[in-house]
Parts: sequence; C-alpha cells; structure tokens
Amino acid sequence: MRKKYDHAGKALFEDANAWVALSEIFANILQDQGLKSTYLIVDGLDECQKDLLQLLDLIVQMSSISPRVKWIASSRNWPEIQKRLETAGEKKLCLELNAESVSAAVGKYIRYKVDRLARLQKYDKKKRDAVRDHLSSNANGTFLWVTLVCQHLEKVSRWNILAKLNMNMFPPGLDALYKRMMEQICNSHDVDICKRILACVTTVYRPITLKELTSFDDELEATSDDLESLEEIIGLCGSFLTIREGIVYFVHQSAKDFLLGKASDGIFPSGMQEVHYSIFSRSLQTMSRTLRRDIYGLHAPGFPVNQINKPKPDPLAQVRYSCIYWGPSMRL
Repeated sequence: MRKKYDHAGKALFEDANAWVALSEIFANILQDQGLKSTYLIVDGLDECQKDLLQLLDLIVQMSSISPRVKWIASSRNWPEIQKRLETAGEKKLCLELNAESVSAAVGKYIRYKVDRLARLQKYDKKKRDAVRDHLSSNANGTFLWVTLVCQHLEKVSRWNILAKLNMNMFPPGLDALYKRMMEQICNSHDVDICKRILACVTTVYRPITLKELTSFDDELEATSDDLESLEEIIGLCGSFLTIREGIVYFVHQSAKDFLLGKASDGIFPSGMQEVHYSIFSRSLQTMSRTLRRDIYGLHAPGFPVNQINKPKPDPLAQVRYSCIYWGPSMRL
C-alpha cells in the first residue's frame, strides 16, 4: 500500500481508478508469504446496492489467489449471485436444508440475549424463563426476529413483561412482527410523521443522512438544528429503521420489502409516485434556497476538489442528496 500511496497520494483512494488500485493492493496482501490462515466473511451479498457484480467478480478472482485464505459469503438464494460464485467452484450450504444447525445457533443466541436482558431489566428466574421460552417457541430459526423482539423488550417494564408475552405482542415470523409494529405505529399519536418518514426512506435512491431527511418534510425541517430530536422521532418508527453515523438505514432488507409490499397502502395512500414527486419538488425548493456561487468561499474556480476542507457547518449537508439526484433538473 505504501508504495502505491507514495506514488499517487490521496488520489489513489478517490479517482476513477480507485477500485483497480485497491484491488491490486488487496491481491498483494493475500499473496503475502507471511500471511497465516485467514478467513474473510462477506455477509448479506443480496443487500449490496451498488456494483454487486464487480464485488462478486472480485471474490471469485481473489478466492483462488492463496490456499491460506478462505472465503465465507452469505446471501439470499438469488440466481445471479449463485451463478457468479459457482465459477469459483465454491461449496454451497443451504441453510434451509440445515435447519437443525441453524436452530441450535439461534438457541445459543437466545440464551445470550435473555441473560443480557435479565441483567439489564433485573428479571427474576420466572420472568427470565418465560422470556426465553417465548423466544425459543417463536423464533423459527430467525436471528433477526430475536434481535427485534429483544429491542422491544428492553423498553418493557419487568412488572408487566409476562402480560405482554401473554398478549402475543411479539408474534412469530418477521412479516407478522412487522405487521404488529405497523399496527403500533398506526395506533400512536405520531402516526402521520412516522408514515411520512417511512415513505421517504423507502422511496429515496440511497440511504440518506439525518440532515438530508429534514429537507424533505416541513415538520422535520424544524429539527435540522436539533438532530437528537430527529433521532427520537425516527425511534418511533417501530424497529424498521436504524441510524449509524448519522445515516438512516433499514434494519434489514426484509423491512423494506415489507413496507413496499404488504404495507404499501398504509405508507403510500396516494401511491409511491406522489412521495417521489414530493421529494423532487422539495429538492428543487431547497436547492434554490441554499445554493449559491462559490458556496465554500474558495475564491478560486480551479481549486482541486480533493484539497477542499468542508466548512463547519457544511452548507451542502442538507442538500447533498438533492444536488446529486435532482441537480440537473435545475437547468431545465
């Protein structure tokens, strides 16, 4: 890496040749004679939203470079992914055909999560056993279901935990759980804002930052300088969404699939096109209000883009998504 970096500098990781340069560096690392047995794990290939085929080709190419390196890749059963990986002569393990192993792993995960909950919520033995039995009986070999239910249980007082379990607040199966989460949102006082957030995050072309989200809704725009409040609002959207480093993501691809499918009538009462148009329209308004010549105050039209230091606060933070996807419309 040092050799290439000394030659190209920071541009090595930024220009159009970055993929090629980094791939070569990666290949050199894998061929290092000092490298011991190494395992590379790539989880959720089907959730790769950009350059999936390029990533698959890299895995196939690199998998034969060194006998000391083993690859483990997980994915839904997508024919396109299977076809690419088959060229590497991989050994395929279908989890659907190994239900007992998956169930055993989920069982260990449940015990770990329940022990953590018991310490956090101060469960007595009766409550701890009841939670563990409920999770074990309804998980159906799904780690994500256990994770989502435990997130809810962290917010439930230990005094009524048994009542919540008996009320079937956490039905088995992801779709059933997502449906229950939507029912809770619809019965809350924040139903309108939650639905608008879910509709917006489902419609946009990529995960958006908290700042970008505020530009797409009048009510949310008031929180543009109070992102902690916005995080609280997003926390009201069941467990469909999560925030990492200021960016709003779906907790899992299955959550987005559910909203686009079985919950589409609820979050898109006038159709997804209406939400898409609203994002487009507000993007034009926000750009018209925000953008100006030399917005970073560089005073030099030819200043190298890779040497620019973003000012704080960044005047483009709220409109970055709009500039990328709808900027060309400003010239129409």
